[in-house]
Parts: sequence; structure tokens; C-alpha cells
Amino acid sequence: MNYIDIHSHLGFEDYGKDLKEVLQRMEDSGVATITVGASLASSKDAVKVADNNENIWACIGIHPSEKEVFNESDFESLVKNPKVVAMGECGLDYFVGKGAEAISDENKQKQQKEFVKQIEFSIKYNKPLMLHIRDAFQDAYNILKKYEGKARGNMHFFTGDLEWAKKFVELGYTISFTGVITFAHQYDEVIKNISLDKIHAETDAPWVAPIPYRGKRNEPTYVIEVVKKIAELRGEDMEKVRLQLLENAKRIFSISI
Repeated sequence: MNYIDIHSHLGFEDYGKDLKEVLQRMEDSGVATITVGASLASSKDAVKVADNNENIWACIGIHPSEKEVFNESDFESLVKNPKVVAMGECGLDYFVGKGAEAISDENKQKQQKEFVKQIEFSIKYNKPLMLHIRDAFQDAYNILKKYEGKARGNMHFFTGDLEWAKKFVELGYTISFTGVITFAHQYDEVIKNISLDKIHAETDAPWVAPIPYRGKRNEPTYVIEVVKKIAELRGEDMEKVRLQLLENAKRIFSISI
């Protein structure tokens, strides 16, 4: 494998009709991925995809926007599968869309409770976290700080500034970037100023396809464009960046490529 997309959703219905073709393009391009669950059902689907494909691994957990609660017993058999390399995506999401009501304190408390349960589960089974944190950096930081030295993982689809990036890196977390960096510039300074060994490339497929595929359904093969952009922004050799990002994934998620 030449590249790894550390966060995709190949178990989602978006790939129901042509998953085989998507997988073939990945193989032809030398692209591996970690396919991620957002609920118990989609976590099971992620494990199924991983089990059936050599260079795909799975991540299991419950997204903060899901209504279902995290029950440890539901995930115990899944987490013991050798293809499961992380817990998530879990975390906090306080995002409020245009015209929507603000997130209630009750909702925030519920999210925090589910987040803590998954953090403690990840520690119990020695799995890194795949973190979804949106518009909730302070609360997420306060929670993760309590588990410093015990919990570990990656800040998926990072949307914070350089100051927040440094704080989470200091806690021991890595940071991943999507195809958004190919058409937006608010994360340029973060990418330029964080140590390369703390960075990952991801697609979050099927969403946010990078240029030149913007507007289309995303897929793991397009992570190559994200890696290219990281190298360009940092002014570093593409091959150096490619190899380091592979090493980062091996180290954080304990996988062999």
C-alpha cells in the first residue's frame, strides 16, 4: 500500500451499488483505509467490510449526533475483532445549522456522558480514539485532559485553529485533514506549523471530495489529493510526506501495511 485514508465510511449505503468498483480502484492505486462506524449498525457494517478486504480496517463507536446510547456489551464482541483498530467516531458536536435552535445543556450533558463511556471503553481495550469534535473544543479538551496519559487517538476532520491544534497535540493526539484543504485555506497555518509526525490524511468519504473531484461522491482513492496538498502547503517533498503519513498510521492505529 502506498497511501492510507485513515477515515472513510465504506459501510454506508452510498457504496451499496458499486463498492466492488471502489475497492478495485483502491487496490489499483495502492490505497488502504480505516472504515468508520457512527452507530452500532454501521459499526457492524464497517467490521464486515474490513473482514472481507485485506487492506481495510475498522473503527467502531457512536457518533455524538446519534440518539442511541453506547452500551459496552453491544461492542465487546466487535472490539475483539483483530481488524478493529480504533474506537469512534465519538466525541462532541455542538454545531447549530442556520435557523436551528441552540444545543441544549441537556443535549450537551448527554453527549458528554456518551463520550466518557467510549473513552473508558477505549482505554479498557487499548484502542485509540477516532474523535469527532465540532464547535466543542473546550469541553472536549476538559474531558480528554482528565484521561491524559491513558486515552490516545486522533482528531478527525480537524476544524480548529493552530492554538487548539497545539493543545490537542500536547495531550498526545494526532490531527487529520480532509479534502477541504484543497479548496479552503483556514487550516493552512495548522498544517504548516504542526509536526508532520502528528498529521494524517483522510477523506471522510462519501463527503467533502477534494479538488478535482469536488461535488462528486468521495472515495478513499481521493486521499492522494489530500496528501499532495499537505506536501504543497508544507513545502516538502511529496514522497517524504507520503512515507511519513504511512508511518503515522502504523504507529497510532497499530496496523501493518
